[in-house]
Amino acid sequence: MNDHATIAHPRDERIGPGALVLVVGPSGAGKDTLLGVAQGMLGGSDRIVFPRRIITRAASAFENNEAISRADFDGAVTAGHYALWWRAHDQGYGIGRAIEQDIAANRTVVVNTSRTIIGEARQRYLRLAVVLITAPADVLAERLAARRRASDGDLGGRLQRASIAAEIKPDLVISNVGAVEDGARRLADFIAER
Repeated sequence: MNDHATIAHPRDERIGPGALVLVVGPSGAGKDTLLGVAQGMLGGSDRIVFPRRIITRAASAFENNEAISRADFDGAVTAGHYALWWRAHDQGYGIGRAIEQDIAANRTVVVNTSRTIIGEARQRYLRLAVVLITAPADVLAERLAARRRASDGDLGGRLQRASIAAEIKPDLVISNVGAVEDGARRLADFIAER
């Protein structure tokens, strides 16, 4: 199945004045880990929002998501309940429309998302920033093997897609090796500057 991404109902004007920070990167890079630590570092600011993703698989120790059935996900897509949604690795992912209200209220919204959504998001949101979290291929392979999630599918294919920086033109690149706190501090500082 091909990966697919879209943004619900394009509008004539880009949404702002708040910012949308898209955190992307290959499987196993540690996006959710860095996001969790960065969120803690930012001290629960009401100016910064970390919405939960809605995913057609159960939550795990590796990510904080709201699980939804495929049928309910498809119904929500049809009803326009997601500001952002995409399909990847035979799963559906969505971000609720509430982020549009947060951005309109001048908040910064931070989302772990697919790189396939970036182009359309740049057209839709006034202030968009992209953070690429990555790691060397051997580190990614080790992390993916350690988590052994059935929905990860073909690990070789995931590792081939790991080199994406030139394609997405990120505003910040974090190589997530070494102390988690170091990468999380860079991410938290970047988010706070939005």
